[in-house]
Amino acid sequence: MNKSKTWFCATEEDTAEVGRKLAKVARRGDCFALYGTLGMGKSVLCRAFIHCLTDAQEVPSPTFTLVQSYSAEDFEIYHFDLYRLKSPEDVFELGMEEALYEGVTLIEWPEKMGAYLPQKAIKVEISAEKDGRRISISDHERFNTLE
Repeated sequence: MNKSKTWFCATEEDTAEVGRKLAKVARRGDCFALYGTLGMGKSVLCRAFIHCLTDAQEVPSPTFTLVQSYSAEDFEIYHFDLYRLKSPEDVFELGMEEALYEGVTLIEWPEKMGAYLPQKAIKVEISAEKDGRRISISDHERFNTLE
């Protein structure tokens, strides 16, 4: 039986730490779908994830380019920001299919993909709670052992 894993993050560094924890257990083919409103920390989590696995000096948000890729030791990491996507079909112009099969994908604003979001996507929800954020990962036992 799968259970959700949650963390309370009081600071931006706490959010970054969750990103590093996810990076350490990521596998080729993983698709992380990050949900949350503006300012919740999706990009912070993604930057920490990427920095943990690559030697990238800068990890800009792909808000305007829509996708950035980074070479890790065992796979390519594709960071998508779909906020500006006009229609779900536009994901095919971004190389989404290749990314999903060949690497690890981090997708901000996955709801913009509509039905094209893979069913196996790992749902990461970030929401405001008190003076911080709550990060929840549902239905993936592999992440339940993370602290």
